Amino acid sequence: MNNKPVKVIQFGEGGFLRGFADWMLQKLSDIGEFDGSVAVVQPIDKGMCDMLAAQDCVYTHLIRGAEGVEISKIDVISRCVKPYDNFEEYLALADIPEARFVISNTTESGIEFKDSDKITDAPPATFPAKLTLLLKRRFDKGLKGFIFLPCELIDRNGDNLKKTVLQYADLWQLGDGFKSWIETENVFCNTLVDRINTGYPKDEKLDLGYEDNMVNTSEFFHLWVIETEFDLEKELPFSKADLNVIITKDALERYRTRKVRILNGAHTSMVPFALLSGFDTVKSCMDDDDMRGFVRTCLFEEIIPTLDLPKEELTDYAENVLIRFSNPYIKHYLSSIALNSVSKYKVRVLPSVLEYKKRFGSYPKHLMFALKKLIEFYKVGAPNDDPAVMEFMKNKSVAEILKNEAFWGCDLSDLLGEVEA
Repeated sequence: MNNKPVKVIQFGEGGFLRGFADWMLQKLSDIGEFDGSVAVVQPIDKGMCDMLAAQDCVYTHLIRGAEGVEISKIDVISRCVKPYDNFEEYLALADIPEARFVISNTTESGIEFKDSDKITDAPPATFPAKLTLLLKRRFDKGLKGFIFLPCELIDRNGDNLKKTVLQYADLWQLGDGFKSWIETENVFCNTLVDRINTGYPKDEKLDLGYEDNMVNTSEFFHLWVIETEFDLEKELPFSKADLNVIITKDALERYRTRKVRILNGAHTSMVPFALLSGFDTVKSCMDDDDMRGFVRTCLFEEIIPTLDLPKEELTDYAENVLIRFSNPYIKHYLSSIALNSVSKYKVRVLPSVLEYKKRFGSYPKHLMFALKKLIEFYKVGAPNDDPAVMEFMKNKSVAEILKNEAFWGCDLSDLLGEVEA
């Protein structure tokens, strides 16, 4: 068990953080650049902390892909804390002077405000409410604030976390002094995370030579974009461990756009066409020359030309996406990606379509074909969406579908000829 002082308080014990943030901290520890440990907080009543604690918080991480297999031992976690079992033990984390960072992954709905949370709850229901009580205790002790690295998949996650904490400070009347301390003595970073973590390989028999009930698996690719004015690299020198961490003062939105347009856009452009063509997984598409060629054309000829990051950076990211799609260890079913495809096309693909038209004066042929296949999928395939959306898509004409501003955010009647062609 790791007996070093706690420097990171981590909300979430699931596969993602253990295969992302903890894996990175292990890399830093291995080269002598992180002399501390992680205290993991189980943010909900039921979780995996007991299983993790049963093996002294040590587990095996497997990175697998077309590149090969890499096995590492993760031992940066020193303890697991369960607020629902021992709330005082949780609050006592605030008393640790060396504690410097708070990392979280409490799902997309984790950063929320509920006025039903009470200051007397032990614990309150939401993650930000629990966090506010932890911060109030630290403030009362006269200790320094934290640097927050939230990994929840929402836009401006750090800003939203700070906003929600201040809402609880107002709700519970914690005082202007506490609110000022939150503003001036704590750093809330906005982040973007990107790595597929596939957790425990339940359907496989691993020959590790020892028992490990907390084995975690992931792909090789990883990316952490952290937007902050704070000199984070000074305290967590990710670059020394050759980690793909980008610390930026103002460019997070460009990287978010890159991920949404390229990785997510490739998925959404491909999936309806692929399902109608009889494919079942992302890898099965990559194994087919024609489908892989379609995706490559969408990416390199129609999506990348609409983005403003350096071309080499964009093409390198797109090539990595294709490698990730081809990972033989990840069975990513097209049917799961197809969920809510209309709203996904609006966010992930339509901006590329409109920007392409703006820059080049014509609509991108392959992304138009993807829209045609999307409409066809809702008419003759097996979509999974809001019932009202599915009914409209199935029964209305292409012209009526394109005209529906509620679906697309604007009237797409101009695309009728392109889609029909």
